[in-house]
Amino acid sequence: MRTILIATSNAGKVREMERAFTGLPVRLVPLSRLCGVLPDAPDIGEPVEDGETFMDNARIKAHYYRKAAGIAALADDSGLSVDALGGAPGIYSARYAGVHGDDVANNAKLIADLRARGAENAAAAYHCALALVLEDGRELTAEGVCAGTIRLQARGTGGFGYDPYFYLENGKSMAELSLAEKYAVSHRGAALRQMKELLAEIL
Repeated sequence: MRTILIATSNAGKVREMERAFTGLPVRLVPLSRLCGVLPDAPDIGEPVEDGETFMDNARIKAHYYRKAAGIAALADDSGLSVDALGGAPGIYSARYAGVHGDDVANNAKLIADLRARGAENAAAAYHCALALVLEDGRELTAEGVCAGTIRLQARGTGGFGYDPYFYLENGKSMAELSLAEKYAVSHRGAALRQMKELLAEIL
């Protein structure tokens, strides 16, 4: 069984990845459990994400953690692009308000920016780039996109990030979907299905 490090501390992403790879002979190890699985694992720190695209940053993270931990590493870089904001927040989605991973602040800034432009129903898309670097340095990549609309009113208690404000064509916000429903339609679900197929071919 192959061990793969999930190179994220985002619990929501970890849950989606664990669900996606069900049935494959792999053991997924989130960063938060690395020391429990590899007791001698060093303090591996974090890479500098200075890429210009989601895929650039996914590849940077996957190569960094593969080298640092000594096992295969799967990295995700994802975010939201809003037409009315010129594609922002884009690759800065996780730190749009200045602090990495502060969903409340990021959503508040997003809505404030849209209100300032009079954009009540803004065309948007979620993007996900995945990069898996194997022990021997081989690299697998996959991407997914999910189109939708950003509305100024939040709905739903599930998901994470911008999900309460991101509405699909069926009128539901991403935060109103079950994990299975989200996997079927989301950007990350699309990318993970591609990655699962690629990984299954080499296991």
